[in-house]
Amino acid sequence: MTTTTHRVFKMAFAKVYPLYVQKAERKGRTKAEVDQIIRWLTGYDQAGLERQIEQGKDFEAFFAEAPAMNPNTSLITGVVCGVRVEAVDDPLMQKIRYLDKLIDELAKGKKMEKILRASPEA
Repeated sequence: MTTTTHRVFKMAFAKVYPLYVQKAERKGRTKAEVDQIIRWLTGYDQAGLERQIEQGKDFEAFFAEAPAMNPNTSLITGVVCGVRVEAVDDPLMQKIRYLDKLIDELAKGKKMEKILRASPEA
């Protein structure tokens, strides 16, 4: 097994976060919706998310310190940047791709219930 350290792992989450927000806002969505998606995925509360951004944590630390990845992440499927998210081998890269995929879905106008993989009974 090779341990490849992707450049994105050391990239500050705070540098990419505004790009997620811009992508959503260009399509008529909101920062609050972006935050909701990130909180759903990682288990951070709003204060914890803001703290991670303020502290300039890189993606590796951001996901390592996440309170609890959502148990429904296995329901996130599809292609982002030409890569099928469910087929990504590296666990950290997969988490980053999950987040990318959820933001893409938001920007494409999907309803929040669908993005957050809410079950019909929920």
